[in-house]
Formats: sequence, C-alpha cells, structure tokens
Amino acid sequence: MDKNRFPVQVAAIDMGSNAVRFIIANFDSLYHYQRVYYHREPIRLGHSVFVNGKLDPELMNRCIELIGQFKEIIKEYPVAAMRCIATSAVRESTNGEEFIKKILDTTGFKLEVISGNEEARLVYQAISSKIPLLNHHWVLVDLGGGSVEISLINHHGVMWSQSHTMGSVRLLEELNATNNGKDKLSKIIADYVASLKLPHQIRYSQIFGFIATGGNIEDLADISMAPATQDGVNQLPLSKLQSTIELLFRLSYNERISELKLRPDRADVILPAAMVYERLCTQSGMKQIYVPRVGTKEGVLIDLVKQLSHPKSHEIAQELMIEESCHQMGVKYMYDDLHAKKVKILSVSLFEQLQPFHQLKPGDCKLLIASSLLHDIGTYISYSSHHKHSMYLILNEDLAGFNENQKLLVANIARYHRKSAPNINHNEFRVLSPDDQQKVLLLSAILRIADACDREHLQKVQGIKVNQKYQGIFSFQVYGEGDLGLEMWAVQKKAKLFEEVYRAQVLISEISQGGHAHEYDE
Repeated sequence: MDKNRFPVQVAAIDMGSNAVRFIIANFDSLYHYQRVYYHREPIRLGHSVFVNGKLDPELMNRCIELIGQFKEIIKEYPVAAMRCIATSAVRESTNGEEFIKKILDTTGFKLEVISGNEEARLVYQAISSKIPLLNHHWVLVDLGGGSVEISLINHHGVMWSQSHTMGSVRLLEELNATNNGKDKLSKIIADYVASLKLPHQIRYSQIFGFIATGGNIEDLADISMAPATQDGVNQLPLSKLQSTIELLFRLSYNERISELKLRPDRADVILPAAMVYERLCTQSGMKQIYVPRVGTKEGVLIDLVKQLSHPKSHEIAQELMIEESCHQMGVKYMYDDLHAKKVKILSVSLFEQLQPFHQLKPGDCKLLIASSLLHDIGTYISYSSHHKHSMYLILNEDLAGFNENQKLLVANIARYHRKSAPNINHNEFRVLSPDDQQKVLLLSAILRIADACDREHLQKVQGIKVNQKYQGIFSFQVYGEGDLGLEMWAVQKKAKLFEEVYRAQVLISEISQGGHAHEYDE
C-alpha cells in the first residue's frame, strides 16, 4: 500500500486490566486519523487475577460476548486490518490460554497477549505522532491496571524499557486487603509507592521531558485543568498534580464521583495512580508532565497502518529500536561496542547469504541481531563462562522489541556462541518448542562463525563470502586487512557446529588483498 491508497481504516481491541476498549479509525495519512467508532467497557479483568491468579469465568464470558459484538460492528466498516491484544491481567493469569482458545473458537479472533516491552513500543508509536521528540531523551511512563512501563525514548524509538507489576488496579487490590482506616491507608499508599524507583539508565541520562499515558493521567490533567497545546497535549505542572493528590485524599470515593465527575471504575484507582506518576516525575527531576492523551490502542492502529503502507520502513524502524535497546544494555554491562557491531554486521551478512539453506523468515534475523550485540555482556560478571552469564543477564533484563519467548531465544543464541553446543539437557534450551530449538541451532551456528571472524576484537575482517561449491560443501571466503591468521584459525575451530547443523563440510579460505585465496585446514 502506498500513499495513494489512503484513506484506510484499521481497528484495535485492547483488553486491559481495568477495561476493554475497541476503536476503529480512518487514516488519511500515516499519522493523521479520526475515530469512526469507539467503545469502552468497564470490565475489571485484573480484579480476580491480582487476588487469586485466575480470570473470573463470568468476566471471561462477558469479554467473549463483547468481542462477538465488535465482530459484527467491524462488518459495517471497510477495515483493512485489525489486532486484538491483552496485557498484564491475561498475561499473568493461570487460565489465560483457556480464555484465548475460547475467544478463537467463539469469535474467530486471535487474542495476542503482549509483553510489557511490546506495550511500551506501541505507546511510543502513539506518542511520537503527538509530541516532537527531536534528538532528546524522554521518560515515558505508561500506567495501566496491572503494570507500569517505564521507558527511555528518543526520536529513534524505545532505547530502554522496564515493566513493573504496580498497576492501578493491582495497587488497589493490595491496599484494600489491608482493611485500614483512611489515615492509615494514605500512609500505606505513600510507603508502597515510595519503593518505586527510576532505573539507573534513566537517572543518569540527560532527560528533556516526562511523558505520561493512561486513562488516570488524562483524568488527572482534567481535574487539574492543565492547559493543552494545539495538538491536544496537556501540560500538567508537577505542583498541580501534587495539589490534586491532596484533594483526592480529602474526598471519599462517592465524593470523587459526585464532585469530580469521575467514572466509578476510575474513582477508586485514581489516587494510587496519581501517586505513582508523582513519584516518578519527581525522581526524573522534571517539573511538568506531558499528557498526549493517546496510548496502547492508538499505537496498535498506527503500527497496523505502518505495516500496510511501508512494510520495509517499518522493519528498518524495528531494527533500529532493537539495536538502540541492545546498545543501552551493552553500555550498562561495559561491552566492547566495536566488536559487538562487527559481529552483528557479519552475522546479518551470513544470515542473508545462507537464507536458501536455513529458510528462516526475515523477521528471525532480529533475534540474531540482538544476540550478536549482546553475546559478550556476560564478561561483566566474569570472562570464565561468560556465555552463560550473558544468557542470565539477557533473561533478567527488559529488551525492547521482544516478547518473553523471543527474549528466551535471544538468550539461548547468545549462550551458544562458544563452548558446548545446544543440548536438550540444558534447562533453558529444553523448554523451547522443537521449532525454536532448531532456530537456536541455526542462528547460534552463524553467530559462532561471525564471532570467530573478530577473534582479536580488532575488526580486521571486512566480510565473509559464502558459496556452495558442491552438494554438502560450503566455501567460506574471509577477506579483510592485515594478518588474518588467528581469525582464520578461530573460524576453522568454530565451524564444527555449523557443519553439524547445516549438514555440510566447510572449506575456509582467506582472500588476500591481491585477490588470491589461501585455504586453511585443521
């Protein structure tokens, strides 16, 4: 689809912890759109999940019935694409898979449970269409019913993101369990929120502004009468938010509904939400909160239109965001960025040249990109067994652009860049599906070759050419500057896994500056 194919209509269903939202929008350009249909249903899926770990059967049935209604409404519009997502409530429930299956069987719609990182990415898509980020670092805080996503962003994308299980509904459930009076409850809220701290990636960055999204901050901006720009972005002074928090403390639940005109499902959660925003804004050192009045659902819409209109540019933007996120993690663990970038370039080149043989999808290359950039971060802990340390660090960090299963794949590929080959007796490898295990084998074999090409971390190898000389025999021709003897030895040594996985013999040669090939044998 090109620009001449606008206007286009897309739809999104956002199944959150506090409500289900359905939106259809008409886009006349990539970032300019109008709602043609919107519905919000106050179904608090998070209530039972955050209390007993399971989705309530009655609420599940209500959601399924609602999606059935949405399906009929979509038929009335020329919708080109749609996406149905769920966040922390379904993500954390023990019966979420059952719920997803029921929706698919009943409505034909596939409910996609997204990670906190994917939430952050979608919110970024939405806010970047409303706020000119320029070449600055911004804090982005998206507070939902079950989680809060804290991100560091710029005009390239999400540089770093972290998800905390501290959403407004979850906070309310935990605080209600205390059964304390109003004064004690106020102190408990303050103490609970005080445990939330901005990560060091943000505290030590030069922050330009603080952006907040979610229904709570929009209502807080309205209560505080925060002025808005021509694009509809509220600018809420921190001092006004603090005054509004004092007001909310004084008012009862019923008074918040009657005097502040809040919805019943907002009046109870808005105070703990306000205190989360106030806490994080104060820590960021900012005196003002930008409220763009868009969120996950708008991000889904823009993402769909980008995929329809500019599929290649969408992939490039995804790759840039992943590289930036990996770079931030690499800096945290003091990685050798020149080595990491060289290994990434060589890995991608091998992936593309070998595509007819591994037959992986182009999207799988992002797994290889991330693992090649992060394969050595484990040296921060110790060089000895650093491949295992790299896996541990990747698994315990938030990696923008990847869901939990994809992050597990990245960690496995990085773990097997050296030493033993993937083994079914290794816990993190065993839990993967057979298809994903094969993916790890194919990609880690490539990563080993690419890493060996920069054995000395001097970036002497400029590239590697792959040819299939005969059936079952590959020719790897390495070229670069200077003496490549050590690199050639390393490639020869690390080629064993490649030969096993690709079921082929590897002949390795160096192309000298004069264009002559020199073969290397074990």
